[in-house]
Amino acid sequence: MKVRRSVRPLRWVAVREVRAEVPLLVCLAVLVALLTAVAAAGPGVLDRLAGRALASRLEQEQQVEPGILFSARFEPADSADADAWASDLAEDLLPVTEVIANAAPDDLDGGLVRDSTRVELPYLRTVAGAGAGAGAGEVGLGLVYASDAPGRGAYLEGRPPARSGKRVEIAVSTRTRDALKLRLGQELPLSPGALENVQATAVVVGFFTADGAGTKSGDAEGAEAKGAGAAGGDRLWHEVPLLAGPSRFPPRSAAGLDWEARALVAPGTVTALQAQAGAVLTVTWGMRLDLDARTAARFAGERGQGELQRLLVRYPDDARSVFCGDIADFGGMFCEIGPHPASTLQHSTHLPDALTDFGRQWRQGRVVISFALASLLVVGLLAAAVTALLAVRRSLDAHRLQRARGASATGLALARAVHTAPAVLLGLVAGIAAARSLPGPSPAYGQALLVAGLVWLLLPALTWHALRDRSARTRDGSAPFAAGRRLTAEAVVLLLAAAGVVALRTRGTAAEAGPDPLLAAVPALLGLATVAVLVRCYPLPVRILARFSARRRGVVALIALSRAAKEAPARALALLVLVVTLAGAVFGGFVAGTLAEGRREAAGWQVGADASYLGAHRSPAVAERLAQVRGVRETVSVRQLRVDPTSATSGSRYGIASLVGIDGARLRAAAPHSPAGRALDAAGLTGPRPGTDIRVLATGARAGDRLTITLHGRKMPLRVTGPLPDDVLQDPALGPLRGTTPSRERLLLADNRDLAAIGAGDFEGSSLLLYGPHLDVQTLRSLVPRAGHDTAVGELRIRSEEQADAGADGMISVLRAAHTTCTALAVLLALLALVLELLLSAEARGRTTAYLRTLGLGGRATTGLHLLQLLPMVVAAVAGGTALGLALPALLGPALDLREFTGGPAAPTPHPDLLLTAALGAGLGMLVVVAVGVETWIGRRRGLGAVLRLGRNGD
Repeated sequence: MKVRRSVRPLRWVAVREVRAEVPLLVCLAVLVALLTAVAAAGPGVLDRLAGRALASRLEQEQQVEPGILFSARFEPADSADADAWASDLAEDLLPVTEVIANAAPDDLDGGLVRDSTRVELPYLRTVAGAGAGAGAGEVGLGLVYASDAPGRGAYLEGRPPARSGKRVEIAVSTRTRDALKLRLGQELPLSPGALENVQATAVVVGFFTADGAGTKSGDAEGAEAKGAGAAGGDRLWHEVPLLAGPSRFPPRSAAGLDWEARALVAPGTVTALQAQAGAVLTVTWGMRLDLDARTAARFAGERGQGELQRLLVRYPDDARSVFCGDIADFGGMFCEIGPHPASTLQHSTHLPDALTDFGRQWRQGRVVISFALASLLVVGLLAAAVTALLAVRRSLDAHRLQRARGASATGLALARAVHTAPAVLLGLVAGIAAARSLPGPSPAYGQALLVAGLVWLLLPALTWHALRDRSARTRDGSAPFAAGRRLTAEAVVLLLAAAGVVALRTRGTAAEAGPDPLLAAVPALLGLATVAVLVRCYPLPVRILARFSARRRGVVALIALSRAAKEAPARALALLVLVVTLAGAVFGGFVAGTLAEGRREAAGWQVGADASYLGAHRSPAVAERLAQVRGVRETVSVRQLRVDPTSATSGSRYGIASLVGIDGARLRAAAPHSPAGRALDAAGLTGPRPGTDIRVLATGARAGDRLTITLHGRKMPLRVTGPLPDDVLQDPALGPLRGTTPSRERLLLADNRDLAAIGAGDFEGSSLLLYGPHLDVQTLRSLVPRAGHDTAVGELRIRSEEQADAGADGMISVLRAAHTTCTALAVLLALLALVLELLLSAEARGRTTAYLRTLGLGGRATTGLHLLQLLPMVVAAVAGGTALGLALPALLGPALDLREFTGGPAAPTPHPDLLLTAALGAGLGMLVVVAVGVETWIGRRRGLGAVLRLGRNGD
C-alpha cells in the first residue's frame, strides 16, 4: 500500500521562509525609496534652494531702494501760472510709467514691477509753531509727491492733499506735527529757499502716521503699484525719512534754519510751484525685481544668472528707446512728459553687482549643500550594506547546506537578486513618485536608477562573496596573507582619499546643476580613511586599559575591553556609518555657525563703530549735525590719502601707499581695545608734535626712516617712528575706508593733528566714526537716508542695521535648512545601520555572556559587559567624526571659501556648533545604552541552550 506524504509541513516551511524575508524586503524597499528620492530630487532641490536664496537676496538688496531707478528732468509747461493748477502731473506721468513698465523683458514673467513714482521739490522756508512758544522757528520744508503715499486710512486727522483745487495743501506725519507744533487747517507762509522765486501759503490738511499702519494709496497711479500698501509706505519712510519725522539743526547753523522736514503734496501743487519758480524738477520711477519661486530658480544657476544680467543690462536701453527714441543725453530737453519738455531717461541700478556677489557666494553654498546630500547618500548606502550583511548572516547556514548539496555560489546570489527585485522595484517607483511630486524640473531618473541598482546588487554580491569557493575552504593557508591584504587596502584608501582632496582643492566643484562625482566620493573616501586610522589606533589604548583592569578584581572589564580591542576590525562598517554621519553634521554646523558669526563680524568691520558716516569731508555740515544727535558719545575722524613716498636719503620709491590719519586720542578714549589707537598711543603720536615732520607708523619700514611725499608741488617730510603692527590692518576703525577705497599693500598711519596742512579736498576718502551705546537711529536716518542713489549726501552705516541684515540673509537660512534636513535623515539612517550592526554582533556577544553566566555572572555585570564592549567604538566614532567635520573646511581649501559669504579683511573666525556636536554625541551614547538594555533583557529571557550549541566555534 502506497503511503501519501503530507504536504502541510512543507507549506508551513515555505510560509515561514517568506515571513522571515519580509523584514528584509521592507527594509530594502524603504531604503531604496528614500535614497532614490534624494538622488532623483537632488538637482531640482538645489535649483529650488538657489531660487529661494536669490529671491531673498533680491528682496534684501531692494529694502533700501528699488532695484532699478529711472529719472528724467522736466521743465514747466508752456502756459501761464493760472493754467498750471489745471495740469494734472499724475496723468501726465502715467503714459511714461506705462512705457517703462511695458518695456520689461517678457522672460522675467512679470517679475519687474513698478514700485513708485516721485517728485521732490527743493526746500522752501517757513515758520513753524502755533506761536512764539517752544518748538517755533525757521523750517526748511521740502514738498514731495509720491504715488506710493499712504491713503486715507493712514490719517489720524484730516485727509490727503486734494488733487483738484488751486491752493497748496500739505500733509505731514504726526511726529512732524508734534515737533513743529502744527494744527489742522494752519496756514504756513512759504518763502524762497533752495527753490527760488516762490511766494505761497500752504494749508495743513492732514496728519498721517508713519509707523507702518498705512493702507493702499488713494492715488490713481499708485493704486496700481504693487506693494502700495503698508509695505510700500514703510519703504517711503525709509527712503525719505524726513517724511516720517523732522530733523533739528544745531544752534547757529550756517543754513540759518532750526528744523528740516518734508510734507506730502498733490501733483497739481508740484506743477504750480514749478511754474512759479521756473525751476527744472526731476521725476523718479522705481522698478522692483520681484521674482516668483519658479522664475527665481530658473535664474539662480550659472547660465540663468548670465541671462538675468543680460536682461537687466538691456532693459534700460529698451525703455529709453521706447520713451524718446535713440537720443543721446547731452542735457537737452528733447522729449516730452505731457506738456512738459523733458530730458531722456537716465537710470541707475545695483542689481547686476548684487547678482555677481550672489553667484560667487552660491557657488560656495552649493559645496555645502552638495556635501550634505553626498553624505546622506553615503550613509544610506552603508545602511543598505549593513542590511545586506545581516540578511547574509541569517541565511548563511542554509546557503552553506545548499552549497554542500551542489548549488553554486553564483546561482544562490542570482536567486537572492530575484527574491529582492520586487522590493527594490517598489522602492524605486515610490522614490521617483516622491521626487515627481515636488515642484520644479523633472527628476534625475538616471541617478535614481544608479542608486537603486547599487542597493539591489549589494545583497547578491555579499552572498556570492560569503559562499564563493575560497571561503568554503579552510582558513589555514590564508592567515599569513590577511595582514598584507589589510595593509594594502588601508594604503589604497588613504591614497584615494588624499587624491580626492587634492583634486577637489585643485579643480573645485562643478558649477552646473547636477551630480558632481568627485564631491560625492570625497565624504566616503575621507570617512574610510578616518576609519582606517581609527581601527589601527583605538585598540591600543583599549588594550592598555584591559591590562590595567587585569590587576583588579573581577573579569567584566578585562573581558569587555579585550573583546573590544580584538573586534575593532569587525566594527569598521559601524564606525564608517557613525563617522560619516557625525562628520557631515559637524561640518554643516561648523559652516552655518561660522557664516552667521562671520557676517556679524564683517558687518562690524564695514561700519567700524556703532555708526559711521562715509564722505564726511564732502558734507561737513551733515557730519556736524550727526555728531550732535542724541546718544552719540564720541566721534572719531578717519581720513585716507593716496601717496607715493620716496626715501629722503636715497631717493628710492617706497611704493604706492595709503596715508591714513586718525584722531588717535579720541579713538583711544572711545575704543580702548582698538589696535590703531593703541599703536598710535604707544608710539607717542597722540602727544605734542615736535617739528614739522609728519610722524607715521609704516609697513615695511624701520624706525628712523625718512620719507617724502609731494602734494600740489609741495614736498612734505615723513618720519617713521616704528613699524606698523599687523593687528592694525584688522582694526574695524579702518574698515569703512579700506572697504570703499582701492586696496594697497602698504599703509602709513598718522595722527590727524600731523595732517592739518593737508586740505580736506585732497583726501580720497573719509569717515566719521560715531560711538554710543544708545544711538538715536531714527534721527540719524532723518539726516542721511539709507537709500543710496543720492551719493552727494554721503553714506551712513549703522551697526545694528548691518547686523540685522546679516542675520536675515536668506542664503544662510537656506544652508541651515538644507543642512538640518540632510543631517536629520542621515542620523535616522545611521541609527538604523547601528541597530542592524548590533544585531549582527548580538549572537557572538550572547554566546560570550552565556559562557560567563554558566560561571556565575550576574545580570548587572552582564549589562556592564555589553556597555564596556561597545563604549570604545562609540568614543572612537565621536572623536573621529568630530575631528573630520572640523577639519573638512581646511581640507576642502579653495573649493570652500567662506570669506565669499562674509567679506571683511580676512577669513571668518571658525565658530563650530558645540551644542549640535554635544547633542549628537549624547544621542549616540543614549542609543548604545538603550541597545545594551534591550539586549540584556532579551538575554535574560533566552535560555542558555539557545546560544550554547555543541559543534559551534566560539567567537
